Amino acid sequence: MTEFPALVPLDAPVLVGYSGGVDSTVLLHWLWRCAQASGTSLRAVHVHHGLQADADDWVLHCQQQCAARGIELAVRHVQVESGTGLGLEGAARQARRAAFAAELRNGETLALAQHLDDQAETFLLRALRGSGVDGLAAMSAHSRLGEKPLWRPLLAMPRSALLDYARQHALHWIEDPSNGDDHADRNFLRLQVLPLLRRRWPHAAAALAGSATHCRQTRELLDEEDAELIAHLEVAPRVLSLQLLRQVSPGRAARVLRAWVVGHGAAPLPATVLQQALDELLPADNDRQARVSWHDHAIQQWRDHAYLLPARLPALPPEWQAEWDGRAPLALPDGGQLRLQGTPAFERPLQVRARVGGERILLPGRQHSHALKDCLQREHLAPWRRAQLPLIFDGPQLLAAADVVIAAPLQAWLQAHGAQLQWRPGGW
Repeated sequence: MTEFPALVPLDAPVLVGYSGGVDSTVLLHWLWRCAQASGTSLRAVHVHHGLQADADDWVLHCQQQCAARGIELAVRHVQVESGTGLGLEGAARQARRAAFAAELRNGETLALAQHLDDQAETFLLRALRGSGVDGLAAMSAHSRLGEKPLWRPLLAMPRSALLDYARQHALHWIEDPSNGDDHADRNFLRLQVLPLLRRRWPHAAAALAGSATHCRQTRELLDEEDAELIAHLEVAPRVLSLQLLRQVSPGRAARVLRAWVVGHGAAPLPATVLQQALDELLPADNDRQARVSWHDHAIQQWRDHAYLLPARLPALPPEWQAEWDGRAPLALPDGGQLRLQGTPAFERPLQVRARVGGERILLPGRQHSHALKDCLQREHLAPWRRAQLPLIFDGPQLLAAADVVIAAPLQAWLQAHGAQLQWRPGGW
């Protein structure tokens, strides 16, 4: 018999994911006792999926249980999207995590009730899907949901220990009838596979969870090495040197690309897209512009570098124009911004508009104007950035292409006033 953990001091407010089932009921009760002993605030959140006929009754049960202990309860209604390719179970999990993220307040830690048997099921599921060491690491006791901390304090406890605790404290919980249906993959493992394994190997769940721990330790070591390598390869934010990336092994390059995109907030690279990136980006010649896309992002090769970009980069509408005196930042229609720093305003309003082609500009120290296109090529400005450039005019005279190319008259004025032009492109 596994002994349930003693009360622990809580050093931050906690939000408990509370479904009303036995696992989350035990977690809520235990953390409520910890919070009372620590003098720390505790809240709960119940996610109403609308997938069961008794879902409204479950809400009422959770409200009654929380009210009896003076626990604030938030109820989040979600719409479980079909057709996502995740299946009903995966789509519900995704909707639930989004609800948790929306409910979390600054400074709060989200606590979830996954336990050792859940860990064993996750390890088996991912092994059957052909996951590598990252996937087989399964769940961590301490991780993050977006920017907020996520805590699974019962991850080392078998479900039998949670049931013992619930009976000892005479807790009341609800039973989800879908838990008895072995159609879902996880339920099939819980109801059919793990009981069979336990008959032969009584400690099967603990052994599988232990393997997940070993994989997680290996993953943490690899993650540290990946971070060091990315710091060496990333020549600018969201820009990797392909020349340097080609010097590492294909396996390491694959890990680096996966870690790089996730580190910048992009969705994980699907296996097929990752292989496409390795096949098309790494061997690409300098004059090629190979590109791979997934979800809302793309990796674009240009001049021997890989750029992480939104899949659809906005451009300035050709007909767009505005007047700007520099007193306040100018919001651009692609989500970008022009800002004048160091001085209150231009002497008169200037015109800002999109490129149409054929523009010429007089550079400092030159007697004749130059084609803006040639200037941008010399500045090594990527093609997708050229489509976003706001041009600043004084009547017919081109004064600047954002802060990339600045004409002699405006450059002299900026220097005389200790001012600086700054452009933040949209889509980043």
